[in-house]
Amino acid sequence: MTLRLYDSATRSVRPLEPLHPGKVGIYLCGATVQGAPHVGHMRASIAFDVLVRWLRRCGYEVTFIRNVTDIDDKILAKSAEAGVAWWAWAYRFEQEFTAAYDALGVLRPTYEPRATGHVTEMVELMERLLAAGHAYRGEEGNVYFDVSSLPDYGSLTRQALENMTVAEDDAEPDKRDPHDFAVWKAPKPGEPETASWPTPFGRGRPGWHLECSAMARRYLGDTFDIHGGGIDLRFPHHENEQAQSHAAGYGFARHWVHNAWVTTGGEKMSKSLGNSLVVANALERTSAPVLRFALGTVHYRSTVEFSDVTIAEATGSWERFAGFVTRAVERVGEVPAAEIAAKGPAELPAAFVEAMDDDLNISAALAVVHEHLRAGNTALAEQDDVATRDAQLQVRAMLDVLGLDPLAEPWRTAAAGGAESAEREALDALVTAVLTERVAARKNKDWQRADALRDQLAEAGVVVEDGPDGARWQLKGTN
Repeated sequence: MTLRLYDSATRSVRPLEPLHPGKVGIYLCGATVQGAPHVGHMRASIAFDVLVRWLRRCGYEVTFIRNVTDIDDKILAKSAEAGVAWWAWAYRFEQEFTAAYDALGVLRPTYEPRATGHVTEMVELMERLLAAGHAYRGEEGNVYFDVSSLPDYGSLTRQALENMTVAEDDAEPDKRDPHDFAVWKAPKPGEPETASWPTPFGRGRPGWHLECSAMARRYLGDTFDIHGGGIDLRFPHHENEQAQSHAAGYGFARHWVHNAWVTTGGEKMSKSLGNSLVVANALERTSAPVLRFALGTVHYRSTVEFSDVTIAEATGSWERFAGFVTRAVERVGEVPAAEIAAKGPAELPAAFVEAMDDDLNISAALAVVHEHLRAGNTALAEQDDVATRDAQLQVRAMLDVLGLDPLAEPWRTAAAGGAESAEREALDALVTAVLTERVAARKNKDWQRADALRDQLAEAGVVVEDGPDGARWQLKGTN
């Protein structure tokens, strides 16, 4: 099968047909680094991480660009309120976003350009728009896009111009039409001089939409395969990006992919609603792989309701997968990472490949993983080492596509070090001591003492399994 993705522009699931055979270029709208990353911010990064992983697993060379918006009104306002230089404020939270991506196992993009590093490209794009009559100069430092000059304006979101609403703060007096949007913005009174750049149109800073059009073209060319982001960016951001690029004569994105929100209590998770959950705080209560599981195993176009129930369900699933892999490795050894990585679509279960090619149908893909998990547990119980190794290979290869192979980074490092590892080692030492005493009691045929020791462990949530190779233990709920 060929990968088919829902295209937001045509509102249909259609085959991905790369511009260049064997290569895929993706542009994802990244963070506006005005504050700490919350769980909602991670939805897009994880959804597109799975897409990138699957494309690479299918043999594509993927160029993945995820930008950083490091200059905008909110960054300037919040940094001023905090008494911190705007660029220092932006860099601080850029680093926090990077830490959050890394913690949740999101692969680094091919490149992560900052808006402030691409003013030259933005000026060139503005000059092209002005020369073509699609943009005009307002007061000194202001440049606006003339939406009435472009016949296909509104085509991405299928809106007629007369039906589009205009926010009050967009009704600048030097606009020809309230629907026109800022391409370049003059400094506001009180803003630091370092937050503006000299241009032929006056000193100013980029409009939000201009930066993405300029950076996408800089790294992916006039036309590229996929543009993505949260569904809330479709209008006005992505509509205006497309308008600028089409007006400049560029093909821009051939396929638009948008992910749904994370909600809490049915409301979109956002700072404005006051219900944001900062990633660093969430990771103090929830392990990173469980948090990724909760956010990344729901179809990317479906809303994730973030709650204690969601986390509990994700915890149970993750522990079952990790527990099986641990037991399989104990029994037959670890399948090398190179062998896991080499498992292409032709060698993966057909139902899994079909599900992933069907608009990244992760629910159906996970059902296949669970089937192989059950088969692996059966193989372990029957001491069938060949089947156990094959199940480990298949389960880990499929989980790796989802960024959830328990023995891949960063989960492997997390399991090997840190506070959780120290606690596990301490628990293992205590349980092993009790089991050693139990072995001695059984050897002396002191069955009452042996049973009492086992009951003592059970009351503490430790499940003991006796086998031909001796007793092994695990915490209740991890099988």
